[in-house]
Amino acid sequence: MKVVVDAFGGDYAPREIVLGAIKALQTNEKLEVVLVGDKDRISELLQELVFVSDRLEIVHAPDIVTMDDVPTVAIRTKKTSSIVVAYDYLKNNDDAVALVSAGSTGATLTGAVLKLGRIQNISRPALAPILPTINDRGVMLLDCGANADCKPENLLHFAIMGNEYMKATGVSKPRIGLLNIGTEEEKGDEVHKEAYQLLKNSKLNFIGNIESRDVLRGNCDVVVCDGFSGNICLKTIEGTAEILFSEIKDTIKSSLRAKIGALFFKKGLVGIKNKYDYNKVGGAPMLGVGKIVIKCHGNSKAEVIAKSIQQAYGLAENKLVEKTKKAVEKIEKK
Repeated sequence: MKVVVDAFGGDYAPREIVLGAIKALQTNEKLEVVLVGDKDRISELLQELVFVSDRLEIVHAPDIVTMDDVPTVAIRTKKTSSIVVAYDYLKNNDDAVALVSAGSTGATLTGAVLKLGRIQNISRPALAPILPTINDRGVMLLDCGANADCKPENLLHFAIMGNEYMKATGVSKPRIGLLNIGTEEEKGDEVHKEAYQLLKNSKLNFIGNIESRDVLRGNCDVVVCDGFSGNICLKTIEGTAEILFSEIKDTIKSSLRAKIGALFFKKGLVGIKNKYDYNKVGGAPMLGVGKIVIKCHGNSKAEVIAKSIQQAYGLAENKLVEKTKKAVEKIEKK
């Protein structure tokens, strides 16, 4: 199976992307990687890194989609850009099972819908990162920005997709929570009240409403929300973590006594920082489209790219798309 990689998407492209692809190939002998981008530049990097593999293919794409480009316009007009060529390759080759990109989020999401299409009966695709939790299980947050306005059925479909994803990663009976302003059943606006009833009456392991302060506690495996609320929740968590670690760092530097004390806690502090580094789990899957798509953070380096490629391969191997199709069909037939 081949994983297609947008080699020129991201802040550190193409070097870190190519390094990540090499790392992934070295850890999985069954994996094949297709690097899409400027062929001469990629070839130069591979020579510099002294790496040759018959499981690595380069597809030439001289252009790139920038953060300033309008996603819908770029996908339709920049035919030779790395992300468009990558999607075309993914769509037209049966042995290509997934795409990984750290480039423009808008272009990656737009390309997924326009080039691959939605899974039948899925009302809207969703972007779904895995966040770290206290109990180390991790929690999926979906949607986190692809759909600002949602209907109750959209939230039900998000739950179905999240449920299938978590089962594909080894969680036998995922616990599904609905992000809301309170845990009581009657909380929220009409959309969330109706979504609550849809989830309650489904065969999913729905545990009820969950407040944003509890997302990282590990009380559930999938948190369902509209993209507006999900993005705010995600950015609040990221910002709080950054401020907290910055304050700890400044406090340690504030006095000799603090510096000495920090020596005794250094290992623990590093462990906490690594535990809550969302990059450690790879990228965010775009669920609900015809093949596996993983969107990495723009500042992703080789380690994250490698994890994302492995993540994409594993999801394809576990037939996530096929299982999602069957799960939605069961709901629709009721």
